[in-house]
Amino acid sequence: MRRTLFAVLCLLLAVPALAEPVKSPIPIGIAVAQTSNVALFGEEQVNGAKIAEKYFNGQGGVNGTPIVLVFQDTAGDEAGAVNAFQNLINRDNVVAIVGPTLSQQAFAADPLADKAGVPVVGPSNTAKGIPQIGPFVGRISAPMTQVAPHSVSEALRINPKIKKVAVLYAQNDAFSSSETTTFQQAVKDLGLEIATLQKFQTTDTDFTTQVTAVLGEDVGLVIISGLAADSGNLVKQLRQLGYQGLIVGGNGLNSPNMFPVCGALCEGIMVAQAYSSSTVDANPVNKAFVEAFTAAYKKAPAQFSAQSFTAVQVVVEALRKAEKDSGKKITAMDLAAARAELNKALRTGSYLTPVGEISITPEGEVDQKSFYVSKVKMNSDGKTGEFVLVTQ
Repeated sequence: MRRTLFAVLCLLLAVPALAEPVKSPIPIGIAVAQTSNVALFGEEQVNGAKIAEKYFNGQGGVNGTPIVLVFQDTAGDEAGAVNAFQNLINRDNVVAIVGPTLSQQAFAADPLADKAGVPVVGPSNTAKGIPQIGPFVGRISAPMTQVAPHSVSEALRINPKIKKVAVLYAQNDAFSSSETTTFQQAVKDLGLEIATLQKFQTTDTDFTTQVTAVLGEDVGLVIISGLAADSGNLVKQLRQLGYQGLIVGGNGLNSPNMFPVCGALCEGIMVAQAYSSSTVDANPVNKAFVEAFTAAYKKAPAQFSAQSFTAVQVVVEALRKAEKDSGKKITAMDLAAARAELNKALRTGSYLTPVGEISITPEGEVDQKSFYVSKVKMNSDGKTGEFVLVTQ
């Protein structure tokens, strides 16, 4: 009897597991930060993704099959991103993952998806090396090497007398450490002097040391790479202690959720952007997005919302292409095959999105045509404001 049971068990173990089919509606994972100090960005990403879900299902989803977004909170660290990715891959059986919020999280979590053959579309991962993680990893967020130099050039156009620059960055954040390298190179390329280079932590609230160093150098421009909360507090303390020159912020300051942090003192911060809501007249997709977003949230969308919408959009459109190219419905494929077909389709053709016309290269890098520089214009309440386009 024991031998018979043993033989049966061996036979069962030798039989490969049945292929998991794609469920209907088609599940797409959204792994962004909904808690922690990064939640200011994640909130915008959730909002943009929800608009995309409603919008594309209203267009018939994937050739008649609806999509459903499966949200997982990555919090603000690598462990949170890894846990979210594992749940989406192994429990929720998503066809693709949009996320995570931070580049630092992407370096930890993206390899899991790549190993499992799950396409990743990074909505806000701009650090160097993201697409090189693996063949299933891509992004629709342009690297800061393409975006950041525009804001420094614009600052010099506004004040040609700038000679000395202060550069400050969050040393414990991979994205900020990568971004500051780009800023520093842009400063040097423009013939400017980095008078002081100051480090801080994303958890810092007191920036007296850094501000004192800046004020001691009589600089005409301060460049900050950090997250919304720490960067906003740094801006506030710079202004409160007497700095009156131009301030250029990196992608971490590219969020209206920064406004309550530095309040009226946010006025005039310059940021280079991969998105502008001002392009609605020339971009019908952006027009539809802005109208839907404004109706839902009573405010204009900012970059993080537009990029999460865009990430969902390219997944939906690539799913449509995958069905056309394969001649099979996604829901008629097993999950591994659907993921593979989707990954191939993501890297072919171009997409007209809220951030303009883009494509994803075979390596997974985004090719984006247009970038912008905006200034913060605060409202009279000192708590709300908007990004006003300076140049295109």
